[in-house]
Amino acid sequence: MSVYLTYSYFSTRSEYFSLACSDNCKGWIMENKSVLVVEDEEKINKMICDYFSFNGFGVITASDGMEAIEKFNEDIDLVILDVMLPKLDGFTVLRRIRKKSNVPVIMVTARSEDEDILMGYELKVDDYVTKPFNLEILVAKSKVILSRIEQMITSKDSIDEDVLEYNGIRLDKLKMEVYIDNEQIELEPKQFEILQYLMENKNIVISREKLLESKWGYDYFGNTRVVDAQIKKLRKSLKHKSYCIKTVFGVGYKFEVE
Repeated sequence: MSVYLTYSYFSTRSEYFSLACSDNCKGWIMENKSVLVVEDEEKINKMICDYFSFNGFGVITASDGMEAIEKFNEDIDLVILDVMLPKLDGFTVLRRIRKKSNVPVIMVTARSEDEDILMGYELKVDDYVTKPFNLEILVAKSKVILSRIEQMITSKDSIDEDVLEYNGIRLDKLKMEVYIDNEQIELEPKQFEILQYLMENKNIVISREKLLESKWGYDYFGNTRVVDAQIKKLRKSLKHKSYCIKTVFGVGYKFEVE
């Protein structure tokens, strides 16, 4: 039984919601994780908060952009952020959060225009959902993102495995640092993830669809432009080492080791 967040759903009985949660939450418990839910529509806010609570999250809620800024703190593990908010819109809230934190953010929007979605990715949003959406999928996306981050932080099998170095580019997985010829460069979180994935699969062609699935956690409606945009920015950051990322026309990209 999937749970969709739709306006008609609000007329259903609360017992149905409780039953749906008990059936679907198995295997998705995220203990000791906190989520900030920023949504101005009271009923939608409550639905999201209730579903995350059933899945083991600690939930903090805000109903406008200013309240979101006030309640955000470094202990929050994930932000569910609506675009259309009173006082401060979601993009403004995201800009302010990014000034002090790389916390994962999933944006919720009634808009489906590519320009809005691409703007979110420019501001380092981790994922997007468009209303109406499936609450179970929203929680699943959240789990994938948080699990990936936790793996990056805690996987310490050996120092050699934590550092990738080819063609004068050195990537430290644990410190999330990248060096070119021993000089550190700054990468956005998504660029870092893409570079790491390509380096781990050196000399192997990775399709755009595979990058979407691996780094965004879902199929972005078949639109691979977001991958191309991130690759373009990554190449710019790599400066004279940009040649390491080869385009395989009609397929995808590969990190070519000399």
